[in-house]
Amino acid sequence: MTGPSGIPEPSPADTPAHPPGPVDRAGTVVAVLAFCGVVVALMQTLVVPLLPNLPKLLDTSPANASWVVTATLLSGAVCTPVMGRLGDMFGKRRILTVSLGLMVAGSVLCALSDTLLPMVLGRFLQGASFGVIPLGISIMRDELPPAKLGSSIALMSATLGIGGAIGLPVAALIAQNADWHMMFWASGAIGALDVVLVLLLVPESPVRLPGRFDFAGAGGLSVGLVALLLVITKGADWGWGSTVTLVLLAVAAVVLLGWGWLELRTAQPLVDLRISAKPQVLFTNLASVVVGFAMFAQSLVFPQVLMNPENTGYGLGKSMVVAGLCMAPSGIVMMLVSPLSARLSAAHGPKVSLLVGTLVIAIGYALSVFMLDAVWKIVAMAVLSAVGVALAYAAMPSLIMQAVPIGETGSATGLNTLMRSIGTSTSSAVIGVVLANMTTRAGGREFPSHDAFVTALWLGCGAAVLGLLVALFIPGRKPVEATQIPARNRKDDPTAVRTAT
Repeated sequence: MTGPSGIPEPSPADTPAHPPGPVDRAGTVVAVLAFCGVVVALMQTLVVPLLPNLPKLLDTSPANASWVVTATLLSGAVCTPVMGRLGDMFGKRRILTVSLGLMVAGSVLCALSDTLLPMVLGRFLQGASFGVIPLGISIMRDELPPAKLGSSIALMSATLGIGGAIGLPVAALIAQNADWHMMFWASGAIGALDVVLVLLLVPESPVRLPGRFDFAGAGGLSVGLVALLLVITKGADWGWGSTVTLVLLAVAAVVLLGWGWLELRTAQPLVDLRISAKPQVLFTNLASVVVGFAMFAQSLVFPQVLMNPENTGYGLGKSMVVAGLCMAPSGIVMMLVSPLSARLSAAHGPKVSLLVGTLVIAIGYALSVFMLDAVWKIVAMAVLSAVGVALAYAAMPSLIMQAVPIGETGSATGLNTLMRSIGTSTSSAVIGVVLANMTTRAGGREFPSHDAFVTALWLGCGAAVLGLLVALFIPGRKPVEATQIPARNRKDDPTAVRTAT
């Protein structure tokens, strides 16, 4: 039997040690977890308004200043699947609190920094919070009544876009009117509030996955991902044919292949590749990569078109704050559309939501090519694409949870979040190369040309179409057995995974 979100309901053997809380408590849990997701997404966009000035602020070169962004990306890639597995094993609320605590520590370190090294270390600590969204989704699966699960997961998944859209104008406003350190003090304070709210209002999940933590798997995945993401994010700076780029690419290939071989032979792997190879999980994760690419391409194009000077022939000459405010409606729309995604998934399955979402993104990008000459047109196109992103992102966790045991929820949704991050990282690298190599001069300065932005939008459209094609291969609804805990993990086994709280 399936629940309203299309996620099969657990069998009697999977019933929690304590029943899901009443609807009013469920609403509180959802609000707190969604707030955590928004804050984490806001933290990711915090330094965007500072990027042009970071070399001067930190007394370093532009290439070195880029590590402020790269460090967070690398940390998030490593920590997201690790935090998901730790949550499955030791308690999702506990690991969620640890992730938020690391974000607070990183924010404070950045707030106290005036040089590159402590800033990079602080951003690395902040990146550990990337696992908050998949952990929050896992808690929802364990705690919420079926009637609220679909809409709640949709909202939690959409917080990545909501926080980013809200964070950009807020960060720009602070950057233009106050000392830049205040952005990090603010994120630290809000993160500390998150920790308090989680401890007071979010119950610990009773679900546990017994066994040892896979340190070898975590180490191998970390080395392989760091090497791969360094190639993606720094390859253009180092040169795609440079020795360091080629060596890192070879390291990534060898280590990740070896890691996969090891995980298939480990009794309790960090990532269960047999589950990940199920068509529903595999194609959902592949779709996540290309949808992540498509989603991020827009955020690299629209703000620059809005802020570039009018003498470029296409720029609209707006301030950083105005450009941020133009992007804010897309975050509000994502929040409003997430319940629609849940209803669509309940009626037709999350696969349909993903298909509709990728189609809307593709249409939004195709129309955007012809709509770069006015502020209202850019806002409208950003909103249209946000509708597609909200539908697609909300469907992905439901598709994953249809196909994985409840004890694997944290690591499986963490891996899916990692796939999105790889997509956005690849988008940043590819679009960055396009914008850097197709330029025009105006007022003695060099800017990306109009053709560069058009090319970037067509790349985003192509990625969305590819996501649509990949989603077509996702199987329909899975049988109930797909989400049942393996026999060794049931309550009648000595290694029972549910504990009373």
